[in-house]
Amino acid sequence: MNGVRLLVIQPDESDPIGPLGDWLSEAGAELDVRLPPMDTLPDGIEGYQGVVCLGGGMNAEEDRAHPWLAAVRGLLATAAGNAIPTLGVCLGAQLLAVATGGVVGRGKQGPEVGPALVSKKDVAWMDPLFADLPLVQDVLQFHQDVIERLPAGADLLASAPGYANQAFRLNRCVYGIQFHIETTPDVVRRWAADSPELAEYARPGGLNDDTLATAHADIAETWRPFAHRFVELAAGRIAPAQKPRSTLPLA
Repeated sequence: MNGVRLLVIQPDESDPIGPLGDWLSEAGAELDVRLPPMDTLPDGIEGYQGVVCLGGGMNAEEDRAHPWLAAVRGLLATAAGNAIPTLGVCLGAQLLAVATGGVVGRGKQGPEVGPALVSKKDVAWMDPLFADLPLVQDVLQFHQDVIERLPAGADLLASAPGYANQAFRLNRCVYGIQFHIETTPDVVRRWAADSPELAEYARPGGLNDDTLATAHADIAETWRPFAHRFVELAAGRIAPAQKPRSTLPLA
C-alpha cells in the first residue's frame, strides 16, 4: 500500500487536529478532515485506511443539539466492527465507546483539566502502538464527561488515579484515548477562556504559559512517534495487536 488516507472527523471547530495532523502527515498520511455540520460526512469508510475522531465540547450523546453525532457514531462503529485502524481522542474516545456498547457519563470526581500523567497497564506493553511509550505519559486533560464502562471485549491500556479508563483498544487496532495529544498552548488557553468553570479545576499554575509550553514539548516527544506508528498500522506495515490466547479450563 503506497498512500494512507485517513478520515479525520473534527466534531468541534475549537479542537483542530493541530500537531497530531502534522505528525500523521509527516509519516505519509493524507488527511481528509471533515468538520460537521459544515462538512458532510461520508456514508461509509470505503477508500480510507484509518479513521481519527477528535474532541469537542458536546456530550457524546447530545444528538438533539447536534444530530450529526449519530452519523459519527455510526462511522466509528463501522470502523471498529471492520477492524479499520481508528483513533478516538477525548470526545472521539467517548463517541467510540458509546458506539461500541460502552457507557459515558459526567465524571463524579469533577473535571480533569490541564497537563497530567497517565500510566500504562500491563496489556499496553504488548501493544503495537503503546509498547514503546514510557510507563508514565504526559498528556493534556480538558473534560468533564468520562468513560464509565468500556465496551465489552475492550482492553484497558492506560489509567489514572481519578478516572481509570484513560486509553483502551478494541478489535486489535481500534483505540480510544480520553486525553488530548493534539493541542497547542494557544488552543488550551482559548478553552480556558471560553470555559472558566472548567479551568478552575486545573492545578495552581497548571495553565500558565511556561507550564503549557513545557507540557506540550513533553507531549510531542512522547506522542509524535505514536502517531507515526498509527500511520504504519493503517498502512499495514506493522501488525495489529495479537489476539488473546485462548486457554483451556483447568482439570
